[in-house]
Amino acid sequence: MKETLRALRAKGKSIRELSQLCDLSRNTIRRVLKEPDPATQEEVSLPLRYEAILPLIKNLLIACKGNLVRVQEQLAAAHSQSLAYSTLTWLVRKYQLREKKPKRVGFYQFEPGCEMQHDTSPHEVIIGGKRIRAQCAALVLAFSRRLFIQYYPCYTRFETKAFLSEALIFMQGSCQRCVIDNTSVIVATGSGAQAVMSPEMVFFGRLFGFYFMAHAVNHPNRKASVERYFFYAETNFLAGREFKSWADLNQQARDWCSEVANQKYKETLGMTPEAAYIQEKPALQSLPAILPPIYQTMQRQVDTQGFINLDHNRYSVPESHIGRTLEVYKYLDKVEIYYQHRLVATHPRSIGQREQRSTIKGHHPTLWRKAAREACSEAERQLRGLNPLLDEYITAFKPHVRGRGQCEFKQLLYLKRLYPLDAFMKAIEQAHRYGLYNLQRLEKLILNFISGDFFNLK
Repeated sequence: MKETLRALRAKGKSIRELSQLCDLSRNTIRRVLKEPDPATQEEVSLPLRYEAILPLIKNLLIACKGNLVRVQEQLAAAHSQSLAYSTLTWLVRKYQLREKKPKRVGFYQFEPGCEMQHDTSPHEVIIGGKRIRAQCAALVLAFSRRLFIQYYPCYTRFETKAFLSEALIFMQGSCQRCVIDNTSVIVATGSGAQAVMSPEMVFFGRLFGFYFMAHAVNHPNRKASVERYFFYAETNFLAGREFKSWADLNQQARDWCSEVANQKYKETLGMTPEAAYIQEKPALQSLPAILPPIYQTMQRQVDTQGFINLDHNRYSVPESHIGRTLEVYKYLDKVEIYYQHRLVATHPRSIGQREQRSTIKGHHPTLWRKAAREACSEAERQLRGLNPLLDEYITAFKPHVRGRGQCEFKQLLYLKRLYPLDAFMKAIEQAHRYGLYNLQRLEKLILNFISGDFFNLK
């Protein structure tokens, strides 16, 4: 429009005529005509002062790690160059001293059943009213963009195999290759084209008919199909949602993938991922007829309380196995415990929790310590009911003995039978008055009361 106005004005058209032709106000036309013509305007050259310090600013940006405040201070202190902060930022932006010049990028074209992409990302979720950090694992079919996500408190090789197994069941097949980043969960050594996958994960991929491929370092565009979905899940699925448990979280994530993410129309596909999946499904590799169970096995010794320890949680076993070494099979949702290839116990697995105890009824019979402590022994039963003072002394004496105090009450009954009753009761009265519950000292009191009654030694 500006070029048209300038061309018509050069042909002798008046401002009134230009206003009628272009449907613009005359003030707007006057303002446009006052502006310099970019075609005839010469580029203003950079002052020599700034031109001389450009290399210096570029070197200081590297030394100061991109901090322009420190660059300004170093220019003034070390090089005696006083430069306004706004001028410094203008120079950095105009000549792109901080950022590299953007380069053209290409795009990837995928055939049906050729590739799937897998990655993880940390998300904050609310489970049981608590905000915790969870690892979001995602798998996307590169051709149809069909998505499957799940959440885990941590992401090790055990969770990786469990997730990929569920994801491939959800997809009802697998692609030829699975592109990943250079995570140590799958990669044993190296990176990019030189990455060597863990033998455990290589064998797992063979079971489902695919292989892992790591993209180059700092090249996330190689698996951009899965990267974009993390932001979508964080701002759409997690927004305004709270969950009761990890099982509830993953079930809602599965439903969200089927009902929302895979039903959304995509401009790049010209259809929804679910519609594109219909075209890709015939090209997918079929799943094994019998899917291998995903578990992790280890050995644990039963402690004296009748529990085995696993992932900072405790699971009960029958008390007859105390001290034995048992085999523990950890599945994603349960824990199975075996002894000599026989199932001992099955517990629901405590996920994302610490210091929890899972006890099955019947494993640990009740220990009636309190009832046993309050029970009367035969010696105590023979002592009670003879004298109210003796009963009071026995009641006060019982908390000072261990258990039912069978040995102590036998000794007390022996003293009652051995010495005269009067001396025994006098000693009991005095011991009760002063809180004396040592039977050896009680016997000395009895001997003091009967001294000289049986032997008159000169």
